[in-house]
Amino acid sequence: MATAAQKITLSSSRDIPFNKLVLSQSNVRRVKAGVSVEELAESIVRRGLIQSLHVRSIVDAEGKGTDMFEVPAGGRRYRALELLVKQKRLNKSAPVPCVVSEAGGDILIDEVSLAENIERAPLHPLDQFRAFQAIREKGMTEEEIAAAFFVDVKVVKQRLRLASVSPTLLETYAEDGMTLEQLMAFTVSEDHDRQEQVWAAIKDGWQKEPYTIRRMLTETAVRASDKRAVFVGVEAYEAAGGIVLRDLFQSDDGGWLQDPVLLDQLVAEKLKAEAETIAAEGWKWIEVAVSFPYGHQHGLRQLLGTTVDLTEEERSTREALRDEFDRLESEYGEADELPDEIDERLGEIEQALDAFERRPTIYDPDDIAMAGAFVRIDADGSLSVDRGYVRPEDERPAGPNGADASESGDNTGHPQGSAGQRAVITIGGQPADPEEDEDDGVKPLPERLVIELTAHRTLALRNAVAEHPNVAMTMLLHKLVSDTFLRTAPTGCLEASVRHVFFSAQSEELKDSAPAREVAERHERWGDHVPADDQALWDWLTDLDDASRLDLLAHCVSFGVNALFERPNPYGGTGVSQHGLDVRLAQADRLQRATGLDMVAAGWKPTVGNYLGRVTKARILEAVREGAGERAAQLIDHMKKGDMATEAERLLADTGWLPEPLRLADLDDEPAEADAEAGNEDLPEFLAGDDAESAADGDEEEHLVAAE
Repeated sequence: MATAAQKITLSSSRDIPFNKLVLSQSNVRRVKAGVSVEELAESIVRRGLIQSLHVRSIVDAEGKGTDMFEVPAGGRRYRALELLVKQKRLNKSAPVPCVVSEAGGDILIDEVSLAENIERAPLHPLDQFRAFQAIREKGMTEEEIAAAFFVDVKVVKQRLRLASVSPTLLETYAEDGMTLEQLMAFTVSEDHDRQEQVWAAIKDGWQKEPYTIRRMLTETAVRASDKRAVFVGVEAYEAAGGIVLRDLFQSDDGGWLQDPVLLDQLVAEKLKAEAETIAAEGWKWIEVAVSFPYGHQHGLRQLLGTTVDLTEEERSTREALRDEFDRLESEYGEADELPDEIDERLGEIEQALDAFERRPTIYDPDDIAMAGAFVRIDADGSLSVDRGYVRPEDERPAGPNGADASESGDNTGHPQGSAGQRAVITIGGQPADPEEDEDDGVKPLPERLVIELTAHRTLALRNAVAEHPNVAMTMLLHKLVSDTFLRTAPTGCLEASVRHVFFSAQSEELKDSAPAREVAERHERWGDHVPADDQALWDWLTDLDDASRLDLLAHCVSFGVNALFERPNPYGGTGVSQHGLDVRLAQADRLQRATGLDMVAAGWKPTVGNYLGRVTKARILEAVREGAGERAAQLIDHMKKGDMATEAERLLADTGWLPEPLRLADLDDEPAEADAEAGNEDLPEFLAGDDAESAADGDEEEHLVAAE
């Protein structure tokens, strides 16, 4: 017959006056950790004693229990109560809830103290986040919560933000499916659906670092450091109802603006207001854009104005600033690091001196009446205005004996252009104030009928052009030359074009390179002969010999070559797909072989500015090792990065070494263009891991320079 399990008996509990308690010498907690005794005392004042003390009766010499009790478990609570007694906030004889264990039991008092401390299960962070959220929902403010739990308000905000992540992701975190750092990264977006989309896309891959999560969640937002946001001002954006989401866990440069459409609207409105102020100066046209592509001033004549001299007061101020700058540089020249206030002052002086160099220019009123200005946002978010450009169609026609018609006046007796004219303002190529159609009369023919009739003519013209190859060549050349040399030429009859690919990112050296000079010289040579009139251009092209026509065609087509790498967009939409990038780079290799292009012969060589100063030390050594040999690499491997880059430039000067993006792929290794569909979603080897390498090296510099 089975015996019944013996029932245990729990220790009794009772209230004991505080002055009958003493801290046991067997209490294992000796090192301060966690919440301080002072904070615990304040918690007891606010909430009372949440947990009883564990005590044992102190025995006398004969082994009998006395009316005094020692505290082996609950030492910090005892000290907090003791502090309150000393502060006279608690009566020394106040009853304290205690669990009393048997004095002569078999369990050592040290074991009781140790068990209480090591068997305590810490609260899971998610339970803490949710508890803060529940308290907040019941009416306590973030400041009140922070005061109640003796933490900074920022800590409360962070924990509440973590609790606001998608419940699905919170459960994943609770089950150890993601790290706390990954969960923190998801807080940069409040869109639960998007959070879950991103996690589904990366959870089974290798690239799921927090920075990847942040990048994917903010790819449709605009950083507060973006020049558009700086130009408008985050305060103005928020005042217009825009939302700024901030990262509470790391530096975010001011956060992300969640409504790009609203931001662009505010930018357009402010740019228009600035343009109208500039238009009041009398310019014929004002062209406005956030930024203009490289070469947007080609084909325009720039006016030569008169620079306004400095006044005596301005000269004195400038000299005083220069003297102060020289004095501070001399005084702190040997310092390893400038004090913050000195560094800030030097920056202020540099900006002030730079402002003195940018003097306003005065133009002739007659020139202003036929010229215009470009208004854009500079890289630092300030307004940039380039005045005094004349379009070919606005040039004054030659009068009698070669004089300007403006000198003798037109048939109205007035000089061409009028100071009182209203400037035509365009924003992004569109009129800022589209004019209303004042003609309310009925058109001679319905629009639908006109479209149908011209469709017949279009089809017939297509057939006719296909039967006349020489005319087709002239027509194509006419369109491409118009697009290349006559910037404002309309689209015309032929819907064919080479899209001029501009370099939104480039090194400072690009504009001075040999290919850049040759392209500019060739363009200028042809531009000297290209007629501005549409009919005259057609007649000129018709009379060109076949060799010249082919040279001109090649020149125009060359502006459409695009061998640029760009990060593929995995979500479609704008940008290039992985397949599109593979095809582009494969065709670029094919084009390089067909033309016999040699990048070394074209003048490219590694310098500090174009490569060596903007990669990690490991890559510098790799370049020297490949180009100049192992012995040369060993000569510089002990140097600091700046010195290493400078010396590497000298060692590689005549070696013909090229970085991976400039090397021509081997035909044996290059995937066939038709196979590019299988596209590898990984970055090229020369880009893989660059973020991590740059971060580890600590010397990463901004490597793209926008050209205007």
